[in-house]
Amino acid sequence: MNAVTTDFAPAKINLTLRVIGRRADGYHELESLVAFADIGDTLTLTPAAETTLAVAGPFGGVCGATADNLVLKAAAALGARVPGLTGGAFHLEKKLPVAAGIGGGSSDAAAALRLLARANGIALDDPRLAAAALAVGADVPVCLAAKARVMRGIGEILSAPVGLPPLPAVLVNPGVATATRDVFRAFAGMHGDAAPLGEVPKAGLIEFLHVHGNDLTPAAIACVPAVGEVLDVLAALPGVRLARMSGSGSTCFALFDTAAEATHAAGTLRSGRPDWWVGAATLG
Repeated sequence: MNAVTTDFAPAKINLTLRVIGRRADGYHELESLVAFADIGDTLTLTPAAETTLAVAGPFGGVCGATADNLVLKAAAALGARVPGLTGGAFHLEKKLPVAAGIGGGSSDAAAALRLLARANGIALDDPRLAAAALAVGADVPVCLAAKARVMRGIGEILSAPVGLPPLPAVLVNPGVATATRDVFRAFAGMHGDAAPLGEVPKAGLIEFLHVHGNDLTPAAIACVPAVGEVLDVLAALPGVRLARMSGSGSTCFALFDTAAEATHAAGTLRSGRPDWWVGAATLG
């Protein structure tokens, strides 16, 4: 590796999320249609003798650059599988909210794996890369290629890429982090009503999404009532086709027919709720 390289870590959006059950090891089996946004974090890798991480950006202070950061965990996981792996100095520009249900940390880890693969001449379909991704976290495998897919199991079973139309959207986070563990604990005893996905249609996607929801929404609202407020506000926006929570929250999204409608809605939300993080995006 003799050059500075940069990769984009897009926000991961769970368009649907069905909780199938809990395994003996405590993990939950899920089924989720996942898309990726055209907004996200930026990760840079510079040649260096040691593997390090520096973090900046609007959410850099919250994210931190400690050994718990998934970027460093990804480097360690790949290094354990590739003897003599060349690392370097990572710089993360953290633009996405943390603990927000949009896979920011997982997408950062996937970007780190892609950068390290490029620096070490490792193909992106190398099984060692996939194994390292799963070792870091359940959402990292789907973030590795960052293409719309159906993920199942705990995240390790991925469908072929799903051809989604561009989906103009607004993403909103109320500024309150949600702990995934707390949401699943609150979900215990609840019953999800999301139906099995079946085949994702090429036409009528919005209608399909209305049938297939996010089972974790009531539990997340119980943990963070602000999620319910965000969903109510999004559902009342002019032109909105669907309002939903992503992952275990607390980020929610609204889908529109056009990018102009999404951009206008984002501007309205920023003016009315300056305490919320708001991003206009296209999902796909």
